[in-house]
Amino acid sequence: MDLNKLTKQYIGGHWRDGGSDKRLSVRNPYNDEEVGSFAIATREDIDEAYRSAKAAQKEWAALTAYQRRDVFEKAAQIVAERRGEIIDIIIKEVGGTALKANFEIGLAIDSLKEAASTGFKVIGSIIPSQVPNTDNYVFRKPVGVVGVISPFNFPFFLGIKPVLAALATGNGVVMKPHEETPITGGTLMAEILEDAGLPGGLFNITVTEIPEIGDYFLEHPIPRVHIFTGSAPVGRHVAEVSARHFKKAILELGGNNAFIVLEDADIDYAVEAATFSRFTHQGQICMSANRLLVHRSVAAEFKEKFAKKVASLTTGDPADPATIVGPLINDREVASLQQRVDDALAGGATALVRSESSGNVLGPVVLDGVKNSDPVAQGELFGPVILVMEFDTDDEAIDIANDSLYGLSGAIHTRDLMRGVEMAKQIETGMVHINDISIFDEPIVPFGGEKQSGIGRLSGQATIDELTTQQWISVNHGQSRFPY
Repeated sequence: MDLNKLTKQYIGGHWRDGGSDKRLSVRNPYNDEEVGSFAIATREDIDEAYRSAKAAQKEWAALTAYQRRDVFEKAAQIVAERRGEIIDIIIKEVGGTALKANFEIGLAIDSLKEAASTGFKVIGSIIPSQVPNTDNYVFRKPVGVVGVISPFNFPFFLGIKPVLAALATGNGVVMKPHEETPITGGTLMAEILEDAGLPGGLFNITVTEIPEIGDYFLEHPIPRVHIFTGSAPVGRHVAEVSARHFKKAILELGGNNAFIVLEDADIDYAVEAATFSRFTHQGQICMSANRLLVHRSVAAEFKEKFAKKVASLTTGDPADPATIVGPLINDREVASLQQRVDDALAGGATALVRSESSGNVLGPVVLDGVKNSDPVAQGELFGPVILVMEFDTDDEAIDIANDSLYGLSGAIHTRDLMRGVEMAKQIETGMVHINDISIFDEPIVPFGGEKQSGIGRLSGQATIDELTTQQWISVNHGQSRFPY
């Protein structure tokens, strides 16, 4: 892996520096060592990237689904072959553990394999006409060029997923990765797709900062759709700017996900699933369980076992194979989360677990005695902190789960599977998993949230619906009669 190459812009099929004299230093969140440095992109660079994507898109869309498939299959092979190198950069740039990196790479490979088949599913239709001797053809066409803004938490997978969705449906792409993770969330995937044979200019990476470009990435006239993954406040801004310019915004935002444990649940299994659902990648996953809702009759047993499990998690250097909880992405996130924990404790919560912290590594925290109306329970906890609440009835658990501005994911643990399904149907969220973890993403199942957790869906048929447009062409095989 050549970091000299991967710390360049990738525009028009060429690796080069951005036009600004400002530099972006990418640092290891665990030890603060510099991973790489970018000369950031200017508005002129973004303009060139969008124009390159538009120019290359027509030729890409004209290829057969078989020809496009070959690129994605080759890319999946490359990712598998370079797994070790990708793990290394995820550890250094993202602060992810090897466990997290392998999980992320597996998801990316699955998405590449699904992208290889997507083109075969983009089909039109012939609809009967009320006009004699006339056929109505409905064609599905690529939207053209898609702008993608990726996040810092799962940058490789959450970056490549929307890029593949756009490319597989025949579109060009310009991507702006998060400033904290521009390699894993941007230039790394550009190198992989370039090596797999993706035509130059079709996929472009612009590494930059908002003070340099403002809203130009969103306002540029070429892209018709923007895909944003990140926080709800920024997502709201993306949606507002996109709407003003008559562009579609697909938003995958935060979550305040409820993990519900009913009285008939397998408690030991629920403890394991809840631990994974919260502390994988330090809780920096939009689908992580924020609120643990436990039936009062089993709460004491669950809390005892859960606290013991969480307290046993190894924290520290993500490069250590034994580490489960590594660093948060930066010191600002650490300070913010610590303040929220302190405020909750001052407000009457108790800590079942509060592990030691060091640098950007925040030790796991389990808070008890929190009310759902408390500030700490109303927002997303993007770190290794989880809240435990008790309930008495199914309806009460549903009400607590729904008492949130968010609605992304969740889980219900019960031996009565249909009871779990009926409860899940009443929860205002995009996804609920019965007797499993809250962190799931499958390449052919619609993924997305409700309320402030997002707008739109990706994966499977949803990708085709979101990233193609329909055109009606009628053919009159005879002649119509007109009233004048």
